[in-house]
Amino acid sequence: MAQVRHCDNLVTAQYLRIETGGVACIVSRIMIIEFQELPPIGTNAFALIEPSLQQCVIVDAPADAYAWAQQVADKHGCKIVALILTHGHWDHILDGHQFAAAGVPTYGHADDREMFAAPSKMASYAIPGLELKEVPIDHWIQGGDQLELLGTQMEIRHVPGHCPGNVLVYIASEKAAIVGDVIFAGSVGRYDLPGGDFSVLEKSIKTQVYTLPDETTLYPGHGPATSVIQEKASNPYVKG
Repeated sequence: MAQVRHCDNLVTAQYLRIETGGVACIVSRIMIIEFQELPPIGTNAFALIEPSLQQCVIVDAPADAYAWAQQVADKHGCKIVALILTHGHWDHILDGHQFAAAGVPTYGHADDREMFAAPSKMASYAIPGLELKEVPIDHWIQGGDQLELLGTQMEIRHVPGHCPGNVLVYIASEKAAIVGDVIFAGSVGRYDLPGGDFSVLEKSIKTQVYTLPDETTLYPGHGPATSVIQEKASNPYVKG
C-alpha cells in the first residue's frame, strides 16, 4: 500500500483515509486520490495519482488549482497527463486555461461548450471582478465513454440538471466517483442557474448516481465526500 507522510492515518482493510484541514487523501492499493477545497467559493479540485506510472489526472480547476496540482505532482514525482472538467461553471474552470497553456490535454462535455469557450457570459452570476478566460477543450466526452487513464478505465456518466454538461467520473477499481455539482452530502446541485432543471437533475441522480454500487464513495464539487448508500437513504431532495 502506498504511504503518505505527516498525516494522522485511519487504516481500513483496503483503504487509508487521511484528512487534514481542507485537504484529504484516499490511498488505495492502486491509486491515491487527493482533494483540496480552493477559492473563491470553496470548490473542490481532485488529483488522481498512480505512483507506479508516475502520472496523475486532475479533475476540475478552480482558482489556484494549477499551482496546487503542480505541488501534488511534484510531491509524488508524477506528470499531469489530463485535466477532466466535470462541467463548465466558472468556479470549476478558473484555472483551466493554465493547464491548457502547459499542454495538459483537457476533457469536457460538449453541452457546456459555450461556458468553456466564452466564460465571460457567466459574469452575471460569478463573483464580480474575476477574469474569466476561455478553456480550450482537446477531448469532448459524453456519457458512456470509457477513458483509459492511469492504467485503469474511468467511466463517464452524463448527469445534467445542474447544468447541461455536468458529468461524473466513475472509477470502478477505486469504488469512487467524482460527481461535480450533481449531488452533495445531504443536498443536490443548484438548478436555478441557466440550463438548470430539477426534474432533469432528479432523473440524473436516480439513473446515473444511485445506480452505482452502494459502496461507491462520491466526491462532490463542494463539501465533504459521501456515498451512494448514504444519499439513497437520507438525501432529502432525491430519495433512493
